[in-house]
Amino acid sequence: MTTTYTSYKLITADLQTSLSRVQEQPDVKRETEYYLSKIGSIKSVDEFFADSRLYNYVMKAHGLEDMAYAKAFMRKVLTEGTEDEAAFANQLSDTRYKELAESLNFAKHGEFATGFERAQKGVVDKYARQTLEVSAGEDNTGVRLALYFERMASSITSGYSIIADDALAQVVRTALQLPAEFAGTDIDRQAAYYEEALNLEDFKDTSKVGKFLERFTAMWELENPSGSYDPLTVFQSSSLTGISTDLLISINNLKLGGR
Repeated sequence: MTTTYTSYKLITADLQTSLSRVQEQPDVKRETEYYLSKIGSIKSVDEFFADSRLYNYVMKAHGLEDMAYAKAFMRKVLTEGTEDEAAFANQLSDTRYKELAESLNFAKHGEFATGFERAQKGVVDKYARQTLEVSAGEDNTGVRLALYFERMASSITSGYSIIADDALAQVVRTALQLPAEFAGTDIDRQAAYYEEALNLEDFKDTSKVGKFLERFTAMWELENPSGSYDPLTVFQSSSLTGISTDLLISINNLKLGGR
């Protein structure tokens, strides 16, 4: 049986080839062709929401597929954009919302928002990467976690950055051999512990991220010898599905770098 680390390295050793294979999959190719044929003609947030196929493609591309039901929430993200520091997306700890608002920046560019490369090829590239990670997770959730952490590591700026994202927190807790119960302790104490135990600047160095993930995958193998693990526990938009919008906003007000 291939180990978690070996599977992760096989994918990342030639990432572009891995992504190209994903893009050639019939279902991915079909949805991507539809997206590219339609997105340039979308001139407003209303038009974007009116096409559920486009909407779902963008949501999946940004790893927010499980939040697709929360259209009022997502409309606020897109309508306010990211230019204003007080904009909704900027108040959320989870950086995926800001990335989405920047991909389709109707607030700043209006009817021209979908003509930019980040709204077209940028979203397509994100969709391929997200599909690759999900597919890897079907065989081994640890591989999906490692791929996700590698992609998101540079966005970690504080202990709160880790807490705000269940998948990142799962990787860190596993690597540091912390019990699952640690996630239920005081948030400020969790953040302080992460900042003391880790040099967060290391997560901007790809080689150091690689070393950290080597440690994570080794610990993952010890904790999950059978490879059986429910991926939904860490990949449901920070496990916030079904929680009221008010509480969601309250939780996410722990902004990155807020300490």
